[in-house]
Amino acid sequence: MKSLKIGDKVAVIAGSHKGETAKIVKIDRKAGKACLEGINIIERHVKKSYLNPTGGKKTVHIGIDLSNLKLVEASKYVKSAVKKVDNDKKDKKAKKGAK
Repeated sequence: MKSLKIGDKVAVIAGSHKGETAKIVKIDRKAGKACLEGINIIERHVKKSYLNPTGGKKTVHIGIDLSNLKLVEASKYVKSAVKKVDNDKKDKKAKKGAK
């Protein structure tokens, strides 16, 4: 099976959101969960603190287990790895060894 990535469109195959499709927003490989756009969002109450002086409510994505997701459409974005080679460094190394 192809591994899931951010931006892939998936369908939920088990649980309370069974049959819904959405894009992957975030993946936590260690916990084995993925956050989906618009699915399984809850509100958390936040206490007043230095970082959040007003307190209030905050919306949070709750992850869905990766085993409960099925790939519908892979993302078209492909990260290409390009290695930059500096020719000057190669020339300097060759000159040092050629004494």
